[in-house]
Amino acid sequence: MTFNGWIQIALFCAIVVALARPLGGYIARVMEGERTLLAPLLGPVERLLYAGAGVNQRREQHWLAYTVAMLAFNAAGFVFLFALQRVQGLLPGNPMQMGAVAPDSAFNTAVSFVTNTNWQGYGGESTMGYLVQMAGLTVQNFVSAATGIAVAMALIRGFSRASAQTVGNFWADLTRATLYILLPLSILCALFYVSQGVTQTLGAYIQATTLEGAKQTIAVGPTASQLAIKMLGTNGGGFFNANSAHPFENPTALTNLVQMVSIFAIGAALTNVFGRMVGDERQGWAIFAAMGVLFLAGVAVAYWAEANGNPAFAALGIEGGNMEGKEVRFGIAMSALFAVVTTAASCGAVNAMLDSFMPLGGLVPLVNMQLGEVIIGGVGAGLYGMLLFVILAIFIAGLMVGRTPEYVGKKIEAKEVKMTMLAVLSLPLAILGFTALAIVLPSGLASLANAGPHGYSEVLYAYTSGAANNGSAFAGLSANTPWYNVTIGLAMLMGRFLVIVPVMAIAGSLATKKTVPASIGTFPTDGGLFVGLLVGVVLIVGGLTYFPALAVGPVVEHFAMLAGQSF
Repeated sequence: MTFNGWIQIALFCAIVVALARPLGGYIARVMEGERTLLAPLLGPVERLLYAGAGVNQRREQHWLAYTVAMLAFNAAGFVFLFALQRVQGLLPGNPMQMGAVAPDSAFNTAVSFVTNTNWQGYGGESTMGYLVQMAGLTVQNFVSAATGIAVAMALIRGFSRASAQTVGNFWADLTRATLYILLPLSILCALFYVSQGVTQTLGAYIQATTLEGAKQTIAVGPTASQLAIKMLGTNGGGFFNANSAHPFENPTALTNLVQMVSIFAIGAALTNVFGRMVGDERQGWAIFAAMGVLFLAGVAVAYWAEANGNPAFAALGIEGGNMEGKEVRFGIAMSALFAVVTTAASCGAVNAMLDSFMPLGGLVPLVNMQLGEVIIGGVGAGLYGMLLFVILAIFIAGLMVGRTPEYVGKKIEAKEVKMTMLAVLSLPLAILGFTALAIVLPSGLASLANAGPHGYSEVLYAYTSGAANNGSAFAGLSANTPWYNVTIGLAMLMGRFLVIVPVMAIAGSLATKKTVPASIGTFPTDGGLFVGLLVGVVLIVGGLTYFPALAVGPVVEHFAMLAGQSF
């Protein structure tokens, strides 16, 4: 580890912290329908969209109606994207004449982008034409992220409202999140990326002649426009197979920094939105602080593991950190930071090959995802995921002091705790269940590039990434097979909607409750004690659930490496 590396990490953290409050204020005003700087320009567009869809944005919905609208919209998105891939060979905007995507891969990809996972079992530049990339994948990058923001806003309203029967209007929340937040920020980021050398063209791939006289096809395309929203929306699906390690997708150290900041910006700001809407910004900062503690711990472990490198090399007199699978232009510090950022925020974009990380370096992304992607997390998804752990923490605190748990004036009762446990347990059900099947069935074992603990880690990582709606991968696993396309697709659906539906039930239950004024016996939730309790609950729940599975994979790899063995 170097001083320069820590300075770069500190700079990234400072930028994220500085953006949280002003961006949070803007998002809060947008989502509550207040007038903003962009209202004169985008207001008429918003009203036109409502009129065309026959939506009355002022008519709010009961939590059940809100949930049905959200599920119906996502189901329609899945059908459209699946069909678009299957007829790709007949469509225009396909200069390289890409054929129809196989049914199992089309199913996996449609589920992946609808659930904000963006897992890719295929090479983007060799599978998808420009029209499918733009009208299919990029559109879902916007609306899946907007769906996450909408669900988070519904839960926030559950906490902030009293004796209410509604939690907002899904169509209005979806439209405002897309039109006023994601679209303007994406335009700014895309223009910046183009200025730095990211490709943005509808022309055919370039045929070049190398110095040796050989012919080479150089893939290009409308990369910057998809790159911008893949980061801001914590989507992560790359235009190119190499993702953000590709020089056309992440050409400079500056684009690398902006991409990492983009991944965290909206998720961090939503904690401030929560504080503003419940009437106490300190509540939002407490949640942000808990996220920050977990994030910094992960960065320290990953950076240390990668900077120390393989002890087998040190025994040969070779000094230095682990540069395998990393881009020289980013180095160890920024590769380790990117890996932690992208798995803390359910983005899944990578600027280094995670399969080449040291065992403990690869353990950190796994743990980040298995904790429920609550360390900033996906846009919206991270906040409502962390609020589930807040409910558990408050419930445990209430048990310890012998009084009914309360949070921001709302009593946490049996219904909220039951729904919370249903949501929290859905993730390990998908991860551990499918992993267990894959490591005993021939169709699962056939895709492994490595035997032993590391091969097991590749399978565990794949289902963790799918269920946690992340999308990154240990690339040693050949996952573009019917078995993995279908089962990872099912894991993605479970990880998304078996969490969202209970969250919406909690939002509806809380909204109907009266606000209870704080008393001398109320447990304070805006200080260090609560932050420590929340961090402890997140780690204990994750540790009890996943430690046996992690011990078989990355932990065994680490000790085997220290003993001079390899897998």
